[in-house]
Amino acid sequence: MTAGMKLDLHVHSRYSPDGRASIEQLVARLPYTGLRGFALTDHNTVAGHGTLAALRSSGSTYWFLRGVEVSTQEGHLLAYGVDAAPPHHRPVLETIEWVRDHGGEAVLAHPFRWTHGVGRKVAESAPVRAIETRNGHNSEVANAKAELVAAHRGVGAVGGSDVHAVEELGRTYTYFPEDVAGGDDLLEAMRKGRTQAGGRSLSLPNRMRVGVTNGVRFVARGLRPI
Repeated sequence: MTAGMKLDLHVHSRYSPDGRASIEQLVARLPYTGLRGFALTDHNTVAGHGTLAALRSSGSTYWFLRGVEVSTQEGHLLAYGVDAAPPHHRPVLETIEWVRDHGGEAVLAHPFRWTHGVGRKVAESAPVRAIETRNGHNSEVANAKAELVAAHRGVGAVGGSDVHAVEELGRTYTYFPEDVAGGDDLLEAMRKGRTQAGGRSLSLPNRMRVGVTNGVRFVARGLRPI
């Protein structure tokens, strides 16, 4: 693994329907994680971006990357560096094009998860320049499949914890080269395959626990999918 700084690129806050942590709680957790910052990727909303902007303007030494996790017809897609949420529940190819047209970078989220993943066909063909190859809520098998596809395609690899509770922050992460100097450099590093994913997959007992929790939240939302 190369030397550099670590960012968690898959983080949900209370602005997500299944998130429990406030942005302030997530920031307060950072000193205990070894992270230099994180990307906020709430589901289908950029409502937390104003808080990130305030943190940057306050002189925080941490890095905060604007992002959103978009629900497409085929599965979930991470969009980084965008100021607005793409229209959701559209075809994944259309959504990827929207992200690029708005100056962002699209990354396939947990492509081999049986819920919300795009699946092998899309993972092997979608015109993205990076894939989430290590997701903190995925099984080791699902993450390994994503790693193999990224390696076979020669695209970049990123990692994120898929944080829904503050204690999950930093479980999985992305290594960035030390020479990045701003948000645009972070996106460029992803585009050029200069990032690496690290961290832990989720054990079977913990995946079962998360599954039960997600089921309860699904019912509480009136059976509305994310």
